[in-house]
Amino acid sequence: MVYKFRVILDAEEDIFRDIAILEDDTLEDLHNAIFNAFGFDGSEVASFYTCDDTWNQEDEIPLFDTGDIPGEIRTMNDYPLSSILDKENTKIIYVYDFISMWTFLVELAAIEEESVGAIYPETLFSHGEMPDEAGEKNFEADIHDDIYGEFEDDLDEDDLDMFEGDDSFEDFGFEENWN
Repeated sequence: MVYKFRVILDAEEDIFRDIAILEDDTLEDLHNAIFNAFGFDGSEVASFYTCDDTWNQEDEIPLFDTGDIPGEIRTMNDYPLSSILDKENTKIIYVYDFISMWTFLVELAAIEEESVGAIYPETLFSHGEMPDEAGEKNFEADIHDDIYGEFEDDLDEDDLDMFEGDDSFEDFGFEENWN
């Protein structure tokens, strides 16, 4: 069978590639197909991340074994596509170049019969031009309108007036404390 993926660059503009690859190919084969389809040279480190239906990142699957003991960590080459992705589990995140953090949302769009004479992997469709630089990633948690949350003490600037005219605080001066 052939897996058909839509690989979307996590950016403001619509930039994506549709890739067909055999279900028995590995995540490393998909990695190669993605960096070729988007015009990277393949010289940077990359990882896939399993995720839930809302793209929340879960487990990392690296390109190389980075464990202390060889063979301790399973790599992309250890995972046939069919072992990770199927009709129920269709999403995976791909990050290329951990300095630039090119991030892609990879979604299994179809599982079809092989086409006679087709060579896989194959880039089926290309939309959008790659920007010169990856978009900036924001790694902050969602902040509510009330940034103080449960720590609000109901004091405001007017409450600080209670210290005016109170000379009981000793001024040690900058030089005394930092020399």
